[in-house]
Amino acid sequence: MKLSHNRKFIYLDYNATTPVAPEVVMAMAPYWREIYGNPSSSHQQGRLSRRAIEQARTQVATLVGVSPEWIIFTGGATEANNLALMGVARRQPANKRHLIVSNIEHPAVLEPAKALQREGWAVSLAPVDEHGSIKLDVFESLLRPNTSLVSIMHANNEIGTIQPIPDIARLTRARGIVLHTDAAQSAGKIRVDVSELGVNMLTLAGHKFYAPKGVGALVRGPQMALDPIAFGAGHEFGIRPGTENVPLIVGLGEAARLARARLGQRSRHMQSLRDLLHQLLQEQIPHLRLNGHLLHRLPNTLNVSLPDCNAHKLLAELADSLGASAGSACHSDSDAVSGVLGAMGIAAERALGAIRLSVGIDTTEQEIRSAAQQLVLAWENAARR
Repeated sequence: MKLSHNRKFIYLDYNATTPVAPEVVMAMAPYWREIYGNPSSSHQQGRLSRRAIEQARTQVATLVGVSPEWIIFTGGATEANNLALMGVARRQPANKRHLIVSNIEHPAVLEPAKALQREGWAVSLAPVDEHGSIKLDVFESLLRPNTSLVSIMHANNEIGTIQPIPDIARLTRARGIVLHTDAAQSAGKIRVDVSELGVNMLTLAGHKFYAPKGVGALVRGPQMALDPIAFGAGHEFGIRPGTENVPLIVGLGEAARLARARLGQRSRHMQSLRDLLHQLLQEQIPHLRLNGHLLHRLPNTLNVSLPDCNAHKLLAELADSLGASAGSACHSDSDAVSGVLGAMGIAAERALGAIRLSVGIDTTEQEIRSAAQQLVLAWENAARR
């Protein structure tokens, strides 16, 4: 039986992408037609564009607690992750070619790691426990004399588990190992401070915190030597060539300013709605299981397994009225179970019923109650078949 879709569409897939904030749209507006100069030009139009970029650089730097010269603008988190891993790796001598990543990383880290492996690098996968958190004792055992680079995500995109990055940093710093973290999911949801985390490099994705798609940043210490992975003129400190996309960079800067100014308010709002959604589903669906850490996870993320359920088919029933995902949006078209849940040791049957529900700053209580009702009804209908 097909469920009725005669209702307002409810979006609970904010970990996949966010809408652009109205303030961000307004900040970008002049840079499409009024201020359009090439930032490398010395005339008035070019200087205005350059000034806007540097203001955005300061705004992004302030969000993560660094100086502006730490910020390299990129075309998104995937490029930033590739630049971080490849840029460091290409500078390593033959006796320092060992990389550690977690076994629940985003493909934007796992795929560059595989590429390095094809080039002769040794790559180790750090395992996680049943909550999706790095096993620190096992991670420490993976460190070798030839380990030069570690990349562990700050928070997982599917389950929201926040990794113990400061603890990992203490282990890498003592051995002179470069530590990178992908903070695409955490920025704008929880406090992200480079000094507190203890990392050498950090990745940001604009479209995860209400900036446009197609813009991000690699945060790295100015002393961090990186080889470019693309070649051209000397833009972005000679590391990322290509004429800067001024409107998108301005948008990233404004989104960073808003995220810093409103972080506490946003976090409390999202967590209250996330917990309400969890409560409503628990009350109506027996044997509902939480995937991820109960406490150490993003305030907006709820990943639950519905019993005796195929999440892909259930969400297909609701696709015109409810936006959510079964696993990551990067591979949600597949009917296979999540590799992240598999890495956590979750049985295939439970993983098959896993749904990721992620709320945003615009989500309302009414939407949460309606979404819960839709999910419960869809689950009950599926159980009757």
